[in-house]
Amino acid sequence: MIRLAVRVRRDHAEIVLAELLELVPAGVEEVALSGEQVEYAVYGAPGELPGLPDLDAVAGDALVEVSTSQVPDDWRERWREFHRPVLIDAPAAQDGVPALHVRPPWEAPSPLPPGRVHEIVIDPGQAFGTGAHATTRLCLELLLALCAEVASGAALLDVGTGSGVLAIAASLLGFRPVLGLDIEPESVAAARQNAAANRVEVEILRLDLRAAAAPAVALPWIGGGARPQAPIVITANLLRPLLLELAHRTDHAPAHLIAGGMLVAEADEVAAAFAARLGMRERARREQGEWAALWLSGG
Repeated sequence: MIRLAVRVRRDHAEIVLAELLELVPAGVEEVALSGEQVEYAVYGAPGELPGLPDLDAVAGDALVEVSTSQVPDDWRERWREFHRPVLIDAPAAQDGVPALHVRPPWEAPSPLPPGRVHEIVIDPGQAFGTGAHATTRLCLELLLALCAEVASGAALLDVGTGSGVLAIAASLLGFRPVLGLDIEPESVAAARQNAAANRVEVEILRLDLRAAAAPAVALPWIGGGARPQAPIVITANLLRPLLLELAHRTDHAPAHLIAGGMLVAEADEVAAAFAARLGMRERARREQGEWAALWLSGG
């Protein structure tokens, strides 16, 4: 097994990551480096990995270094150790809102009583987004906060659903209906499988947000066509360019939006885009390391 690492300048990292996910939709490993560099790594047999011309085209002037290394024979066990369970608990003041325990299939359920926690089992080998990354955790925290303050019965649209973890969590928390969207066929298939494994009713469709300009491919619920009778909540764990594109493509302001995937320095710009386009205001903000997530409300 080969590990292919790409180091890029931090100020271009989000653009390079978005392009890398086009080449490797199953996801990449992100490694925090000191200074002004970020490293992204992918694993696979030599013939399965992107070629150097592809990486040059993706990274462009942001590219610092490309390196390959042989992964030890115990890489499968090491990979399992990387994916640990994550417990996202509602603040103490939010009684009645269950915690979310996100885990891979080989880990044991949470010791918390069933009424106190929702178990979410995600196969990390299928698609991007397992609950371990800061952006996913921040979105789940805000989803719990939203559930504590907003009456149940809302519909939820998860844009860029990846493995489906946010959509699955929403269904377990009582949102109906729940619809997930993703551009990658692998993510659509993985999200459907994860929804089935967690025994939740979640519809998953393939849609390219960047192409959703014509009426034929308008965003469901918020870009034209039939809408649920219930208030609409959007979750969108996307990089900054796609969050700004979502603001531009949304014709009908949702009741609430939880947006993640942006850097701390980008949060004000994203909030301003939804305020200018849809009149949404910021309700809460979460930060962890260099990442941020927003809870915005309409009206």
